[in-house]
Amino acid sequence: MEWEPEQEGLRQILTLLKESQSPDTATQRAVQQKLEELNKYPDFNNYLIFVLTKLVTEEEPTRSLSGLILKNNVKAHYNSFLPEVAEFIKRECLSAVGDPSPLIRATVGIIITTIASKGELTSWPELLPALCQMLDSQDYNVCEGAFGALQKICEDTAELLDSDALNRPLNVLIPKFLQFFRHSSPKIRCHAIACVNYFIMGRTQALMLHIDSFIENLFHLAADEDPDVRKNVCHALVLLLEVRLDRLIPHLPNIIEYMLIRTQDPEEGVALEACEFWLSLAEQNVCREVLGPRLPALLPVLVRGMRYSEMDIILLRGDRDDDADDAEPDRESDIRPRFHKPRSHTVKHNAGAGDSNMSGGGESDDEDEGGADADDGSLSDWNLRKCSAAALDVLANVFGADLLPVLFPILKETLFHEDWVIKESGILALGAVADGCMGGMVPHLPDLVPYLVCCLAERKALVRAITCWTLSRYSHWIVSQSHDLYLRPVMTELLKRVLDNNKRVQEAACSAFATLEEEACTELVPYLGHILQTLVYAFSKYQHKNLLILYDAIGTLADSVGHHLNKPEYINLLMPPLITKWNVLKDEDKDLFPLLECLSSVATALQSGFLPYCEPVFRRCVSLIEQTLNQNIANSQSPEQFEAPDKDFMIVALDLLSGLAEGLDGHIDHLVHNSNLMQLLYQCMRDPMPEVRQSSFALLGDLTKACFQHVHMYIPDFLPILGMNLNPELISVCNNATWAIGEISIKLGPETSKYIPLVLSHLVDIINRPNTPKTLLENTAITIGRLGYVCPHDVAPVLHQFVRQWCTSLRNIRDNDEKDSAFRGICQMIQVNPGGVVPDFMFFCDAVASWSHPKDDLKDMFTKILHGFKNQVGEENWRRFTDQFPVQLSARLSAMCGI
Repeated sequence: MEWEPEQEGLRQILTLLKESQSPDTATQRAVQQKLEELNKYPDFNNYLIFVLTKLVTEEEPTRSLSGLILKNNVKAHYNSFLPEVAEFIKRECLSAVGDPSPLIRATVGIIITTIASKGELTSWPELLPALCQMLDSQDYNVCEGAFGALQKICEDTAELLDSDALNRPLNVLIPKFLQFFRHSSPKIRCHAIACVNYFIMGRTQALMLHIDSFIENLFHLAADEDPDVRKNVCHALVLLLEVRLDRLIPHLPNIIEYMLIRTQDPEEGVALEACEFWLSLAEQNVCREVLGPRLPALLPVLVRGMRYSEMDIILLRGDRDDDADDAEPDRESDIRPRFHKPRSHTVKHNAGAGDSNMSGGGESDDEDEGGADADDGSLSDWNLRKCSAAALDVLANVFGADLLPVLFPILKETLFHEDWVIKESGILALGAVADGCMGGMVPHLPDLVPYLVCCLAERKALVRAITCWTLSRYSHWIVSQSHDLYLRPVMTELLKRVLDNNKRVQEAACSAFATLEEEACTELVPYLGHILQTLVYAFSKYQHKNLLILYDAIGTLADSVGHHLNKPEYINLLMPPLITKWNVLKDEDKDLFPLLECLSSVATALQSGFLPYCEPVFRRCVSLIEQTLNQNIANSQSPEQFEAPDKDFMIVALDLLSGLAEGLDGHIDHLVHNSNLMQLLYQCMRDPMPEVRQSSFALLGDLTKACFQHVHMYIPDFLPILGMNLNPELISVCNNATWAIGEISIKLGPETSKYIPLVLSHLVDIINRPNTPKTLLENTAITIGRLGYVCPHDVAPVLHQFVRQWCTSLRNIRDNDEKDSAFRGICQMIQVNPGGVVPDFMFFCDAVASWSHPKDDLKDMFTKILHGFKNQVGEENWRRFTDQFPVQLSARLSAMCGI
C-alpha cells in the first residue's frame, strides 16, 4: 500500500510551516518545540517530503522550508528512521528531481546529498545510475535537477566516488560530465565544469585519463557569454596549475593572455577567480620565465584591480569629506574575534647570524599579506582588491627589484593622480611590494617616505588609513636611518593619526605604530613620554573595537622598550587607565584577553615598578583559572546543565602570571605562598587542550626561576607530565615543556638524576629529527646541555648521539645565561666521555667560536678541551685537522684559546 497523509496531520504541519516564517522570535521558539515533539511520530518525515514534492498548490517557500526541516532531521536522526520511511523519502526525492521550480529542485538535491553523505551511497545503489540517466532527459528541468544533485554529491563525497567501495563510478561520470561542456544551456555547462573541478585537487585517476579532453573543452568555453561558466573555467585553470602544470606548460602563454583578459572581466566574481591564477603561478618554478615578458601587461591590471569599487566606497563611507565617525558606537558585529597567542619560550639570536626574524616567536609572524587585510577591517571578505594586492606582493617576492622598472611608471601615474581612489591604490601598491622589492626600493625611499608622511594628512580617511599601513611596511628602513630625517617625522605624524577622528584611520595607525615599535625597540626610549601621552589619551577617545588594538600597541611598546618603561612618570601615566579598565571588566568579558595580554607585557617590562599593582592582578588571575577549571568539571559531569568554559580565560591568566613571575622575580614569592596556584597549575598541566598545557609549562618555568621553593615539593608530580609532553607534533607545547625541564634541572642540581630516564631519550630524538623548527632545536639543545651540567655522568654516555646536532643548533644564539649553562654541560660531558665527541670535533670547535665573550672559567674549559685534543692526536694530525677550518674559525679559536 502506498503511504497517504491524513488531512488533519497535513493541516497541522502546514500551519506550523506558515508560523515558522513569522518574524516574532516567541512564535519561532514555539514552532521549534512543536517540531521537536512531532519528531516522535515515525511518519512525520513522510509528511515533510510529501509537502515538498506533492503539494503543488502550496507556495514554493513553504514547500522548500518543509524540505529543509526534513534535511535537518536526516542529518540528525537518519539512522533511526524506519526502513519504509527512508525508502519513501528516497523514492519521492528521485521522482521530484525534475520539479518545474528551481527552488524545489535545489531543495530536493540538498536532501539527496544529505542522505548520500550519511554513508548511504553504498546502500542506495540505484541513486547514481538514476541521476546519470536523467542527465540525458529531453526535459531541461530533469537534466538540470539531476545535475544540481550530482554537483552537491561530488562536492560532499568526492573521495568516495573514486573508491572501490562503489566500483569507481567516476570512470563513467567524468566522460559523461565532459559531454555536457558544450550543452546549449549555460546552467548545465556550469554544473558540468563544477562537477569535474571537484576532482582536480585529488589527481583522480579517472580525470587524469581524460585530462587532454578536459583542457581542450575548457579552452572551447574560454569566452563563454555566461559569467558563471567563465568563473568555473578560471577556477579549473587555477587548480590545474597547482596539480598538472606539466599538461598546461605548452598552453601557458595562451592561458596567461586569457587570464589577463579575465582579470579585467566586468563581472567581479570572474575577475577575482582569474586573479587567483597569479597567486598560484607565483608558486611555480616557471613563473619568472613565463611571466617576465608579460609583466608590463599584468602590473597595470593588478594595480587597477586594487582600487576600491564604488560599492566599497559607499559601504566604507569613503566619499564623505566629513569622515569623523569616532563618536558613533561600534556595532558588535564589526568586532572580529581575536585569538590569543600563548607564550612560547624562545632564545635570543646573534644579530646578523642569518636570522631575519629577531623576535624568534617559534611560529612565523603573521604578516598582512600584501595589504590584503590592512585596509578595510569590516569588509574582511576576500575581494578583487585584496587578491590583486596579494598577487602583487607574491610577484614582488618572485621578481624582486626586476619588477620595479615596470612598476615605477605606474606608480608615478597613480601616486600623483588627483582622483583619490586612484592615488589610494598606488599607495597600497607601494606597500604591497615592500617585502619583495626592498633592496630596489631603498634608493627611492628618501623621497617616498616624506611623500607618504604628507599623505598621512590627506583629506580622505581611506587614503590616510592605507598610508599608515604602507609606512609600516618600510619601518625597518625608517628605523635604520637618521632619526631627525625619518623616524621622528614618521612617528609624530603616525601618533597624530592614532588620535584621528575616523575609526578606520585610528585602527590602521595603531597597528602601524605597533609594527614600528617592534622594529625600533629601544630607539624609541627618547620619545617615550610623547608616545605614552598619545596612547593614554587614545583611551578616552576610542570606541570598543579600537581599544582592543590599542592594548596591543601598548603591550608591544612594553615588549620593545623593556625596563626603560620603569620610571615613575611613565608608570603614573600608563597604569591608571589600564587599572580602570581592569576594574570595569567582568570576569566573563572577553575584552579581558587583550587587556591581560597587554598587562603581561607591561608587568614584565616594569619589573619592580609593577609591585603596587601586583596583588589584585595576581589574585584575579588565580581566580580566573580556578573558575574555568571548576566550570570545566561541572560541564564534564552534567553537560546539559553547565556550558563548557572558554579556556582562553585560563590561558591568558596563566600568561599574565608568567609575566608577573618574570618581571617581579622573587617578589612574587609571598603571593604564591598565600594561594593555591601550584595545585591549580598541576590541573592545567594535564588539560587536554594543547594551548592550556603550553601556557602552564611557560608559567612553571618562570615560577621555577622566581620562587623555586614553591615548585620543589611538586617536582615528582610535575616531571613525569613534562616528559609525556615532549612530543614534537605539538611544537609550542613541546618547546615550553623542554624549556621548563631545563630550568628545573638548574635549580634541582644533582637530584635531577632520577628524572633523566623520563626525558633524555625524547630530547635526543627531537634534536635528531629532520625539519624540527629552529626554536625547538635550540631549546632542546640548551636543556640537554643543562641536564649534562647537573648530571654529566647520566648524560655523557649518549654524547655521540646528539653532539653534532647540538653544536649546529647553538652556534647562532647570543651569549647569555642559558647558553652559558648549556656549554658548561657539554664541556663536562666531554670530560667524562671524550670519545663521544671525536668524530664531530670540528662542530664543537665551530660552536665554541660562536661565543663573543665567554666568562673566564668557561673559556678555560674550552681551552683545556682543545689543548687536550691537540696533545692526544699529536702536532701533525692536529695541523691536518685545523687546515680544514675556514680562516675565520681558526682566527677566532686562536684568539680565544691560544691554539
